[in-house]
Amino acid sequence: MIVNTSRFGQVEVDDNRVIVFPKGLLGFSNFTRYVLIEPGEEGYFLWLQSTEAPDLAFVVTDPSLFVPTYKVPVKQDQLRELGIQSISNAQVFVIVNKVDRLLTGNLQGPLVINVATKVGEQLVLSDRRFTTRVPLVELGSPVQAMSA
Repeated sequence: MIVNTSRFGQVEVDDNRVIVFPKGLLGFSNFTRYVLIEPGEEGYFLWLQSTEAPDLAFVVTDPSLFVPTYKVPVKQDQLRELGIQSISNAQVFVIVNKVDRLLTGNLQGPLVINVATKVGEQLVLSDRRFTTRVPLVELGSPVQAMSA
């Protein structure tokens, strides 16, 4: 399938890579179908791109790369809704935001995706140990143009 994006133009993606969020994402309940786009080789950050709206995309990452102690406390009814036995049968991502020179992750609203069925849900955790703006990476100083 061809996915229209505002950042990368048209991108060809296998139909079996579509992730369905039946409830949508917070604030975007009308958009339920997404694909992951890897913009570079390093793969720490991906774009979760809506297949329904070219301008709707989120930078996401695997939180365990930056916060090794992070574990998603998923309730049994949430596991059943996703069709999985345990969180080990899922891929977890968090939405990344840029705040000044920091990239932060929303560890309070993780995206949990059943890897077998490609069905996902954005959870809202009541556990306040993690916030919506956990620092992940500090960006380096901006490169200054050289004078000729």
